[in-house]
Amino acid sequence: MVPPTVRIRTDADVEAWQHTTGYSTYCTFLRRLNESVAGWDLPLQDTATDSEAITRTLHMLDELASWVDDIPPHPTAQRFGNLAFREYGKRLEERSEAVLKGLLPPGLHAAVPLIQPYFLAAFGSFQRLDYGTGHETSFALFLLCLTLLRFFTPEPDEERRLVLRVFERYLRLVWKLQEVYRLEPAGSHGVWGLDDYGFLGYLFGSGQLRNRDDLSPAMILNSSLPTTDLYSLSIARIHQLKHGPFHEHSPQLHSIAQGVARWSKVNSGMFKMYEAEVLQKRVVVQHIPLGGLLAWDHLSAREGGAGNEPRPAMGTTARYVSFNGPA
Repeated sequence: MVPPTVRIRTDADVEAWQHTTGYSTYCTFLRRLNESVAGWDLPLQDTATDSEAITRTLHMLDELASWVDDIPPHPTAQRFGNLAFREYGKRLEERSEAVLKGLLPPGLHAAVPLIQPYFLAAFGSFQRLDYGTGHETSFALFLLCLTLLRFFTPEPDEERRLVLRVFERYLRLVWKLQEVYRLEPAGSHGVWGLDDYGFLGYLFGSGQLRNRDDLSPAMILNSSLPTTDLYSLSIARIHQLKHGPFHEHSPQLHSIAQGVARWSKVNSGMFKMYEAEVLQKRVVVQHIPLGGLLAWDHLSAREGGAGNEPRPAMGTTARYVSFNGPA
């Protein structure tokens, strides 16, 4: 099996990707994660029952966070992009193989080349000194690959912990990277974007709140609310970083809060928006490595179709492919 590489260079490549098995599998993975967290709050209370895989992954993320303390920012007057982030990236590149082998059991060490490109792309660009939704997507693809390898078990309890334990810890790590190294938003839409840096926190957070009747979307912008879900946690982050009227610095989130009555509608809308504004944008996905465990093939060819079927929409139930290891 060939390791993933950058494959998207044109808009036609983006369209081709949307017809692949890998794309369909990723859409299914996000839906499964979303379903697993409905009705669950942060923090999870029964952390003692985390699987060994979840525990190992949390320890790995904590190790990466400790590197920030080892590599302080350089004294600089630049508004964005501290050059010390390149030193952090150099350490990550030099130690990534050892880190991943420390994460995985020996029987999966041969799969490291298949997941390493996603891992290295998940924490920001060390050349451009920025971070955005493409890097966040790379981390989600990394988790998907580990699930396809069955390092993580594709069961609701494990998937819930992937979101509310692992992804939450990842968010705190990349927020630390953004703050300490003053990373620029990658491909920012400016004031009209949903968020300067990320998206999946809002998607999964709205999934947590999907069945809540006591907390309306209009109430979520209240800065005094407890951060018991990834949506409110992400909103609290905005309150920390930005000042002034919320509708001026974050109009998209304000519009959603004021214009959508139910969390179920917010959640379904987030899936549509993620696909349109992240997965279908060449400038976002052109740096994401693809292939390997996430097959770059035509979906209809894998399923025996004629080759002219429409691409699967976000959320289509597709086969959740299992890999026991690299071929």
